[in-house]
Amino acid sequence: MPESNYAAQPAGPDRDSARELILVTGGTGLIGKAVVDRLARNYGVLSLDREPASNDPDPLKSYKMDLASEEDVHSVIARIKSDFGSRIASVVHLAAYYDFEGRPSDLYDEITVKGSERLIEALKHKDLKVEQFIFSSSLLVYAPQPPQHKITEESPLLPKWDYPESKVKAQKVIQAENEDIPVVILRIAGVYNDEGHSIPITNHIQRIYEKQISSHFYPGNLSYGNPFVHLDDLVEAIELAIKKRKQLPHETVINIGEDVTLSYGYLQNEIGMLLHNRKWKTYKIPKLMAKIGAWIQNLFGKNFIKPWMIDLTDDHMEIDISKARELLGWEPKHSLKQTLPKIIASLKKDPEAWLKVNKLK
Repeated sequence: MPESNYAAQPAGPDRDSARELILVTGGTGLIGKAVVDRLARNYGVLSLDREPASNDPDPLKSYKMDLASEEDVHSVIARIKSDFGSRIASVVHLAAYYDFEGRPSDLYDEITVKGSERLIEALKHKDLKVEQFIFSSSLLVYAPQPPQHKITEESPLLPKWDYPESKVKAQKVIQAENEDIPVVILRIAGVYNDEGHSIPITNHIQRIYEKQISSHFYPGNLSYGNPFVHLDDLVEAIELAIKKRKQLPHETVINIGEDVTLSYGYLQNEIGMLLHNRKWKTYKIPKLMAKIGAWIQNLFGKNFIKPWMIDLTDDHMEIDISKARELLGWEPKHSLKQTLPKIIASLKKDPEAWLKVNKLK
């Protein structure tokens, strides 16, 4: 197929060959679907996922691809080249493995690390002309810093559990295996939207909503916290990275998140006020006691808080997003502080639906 066929649209008289082609791995996930929907306004977009979108009216725009299978990855990339030609404006690589159980899993290496390597190799071996490769990393790869110490893209790395460690390893693989394709590493804060859809935030809200005893105890520093970013702002950052791809350095790392970090203590009191019209009384407890409590809760039921998380409660991060402003012209239009009332309002309006959509029941 000639290179001018550069659009993710069915062949035929209505095909618009001017629409640049974007591949999005993990395209049916929360972030992936939002990215696909936004980019489809101006680009030809292909969603690549282990479970393709079942309701996509155009099967040519959704490919089933398992990153754990070298044969599968190479086969799908070859089929895309055959269907749409050899030119790709950007590959947005969102697919990865994660869970909060804290148990070692080979899937971090097999999907996140080796899966990224398989994808890069397939793009190279099929002689595709790829203008950009965007890799979604995490702010969790950084070493925590005390308040008022902003984390920049040059700050030291210290991943403390398997998920961020797999992101660091995958980045190294991408950088080692790829020389010809410009790479953008986005180190992304915890993602939320107007309904919640952030596991730490929604579990925090649920504990206070249900007035669980555990909601009154915390083993860490109440003045510490971690950054977040609204899903709409993240999607905009990805879109800007694609739009400005020809002006970006050949390889760059960019922090994406809100530059104001809300503390755990602030969230406790704000959630308490929004739900029960009072500040939420919080007592500090020893870490050993918290670990025993978390172990007991998980012994008799599934609980979000796991013993391994207790050691992270004294970690704090604030990020510098000046590079995102400079290179992308991006800064967040939303904030968790302003969005929290919307999330709580959604819960109050229909508690059953909110708990269900946030996978809390």
